[in-house]
Amino acid sequence: MSGTTNGAGDRTDDLAITAATIAAVDAFNEAFNRHDVDAVMAHMTDDAVFESTSPPAGERHEGAAAVRAAWEAFFAASPNARFDAEDFFATGDRCVIRWIYTWTDDDGHEQQLHGVDVLRVREGKVAEKLAYVKG
Repeated sequence: MSGTTNGAGDRTDDLAITAATIAAVDAFNEAFNRHDVDAVMAHMTDDAVFESTSPPAGERHEGAAAVRAAWEAFFAASPNARFDAEDFFATGDRCVIRWIYTWTDDDGHEQQLHGVDVLRVREGKVAEKLAYVKG
């Protein structure tokens, strides 16, 4: 990437892109944990791709309509679900989040699952969210 260099040797354009990526992912995750499908979709591109962790090998959802339908089904099936980041890093337009997914099962017991999301941000919105879980 082209960019100017400040006195410390950091590429200012790269830092700005990374900061914008972090802000976009933070806004997306905040809306996601509220289970606000409209807000989640407002933080995703029209051509967004979401690869879920649904067994056996995940499901791929392409485009706003398909991704919206996936979120609606997910939130309906898991009304108390929450994702909490354990670790988070970004560089440029890419972000990786190691998370814990917490939900209440049908017997009323809290359950947890560990996983990782790999995200790509374009023009301030999440363009790609690829989810992986610990086996």
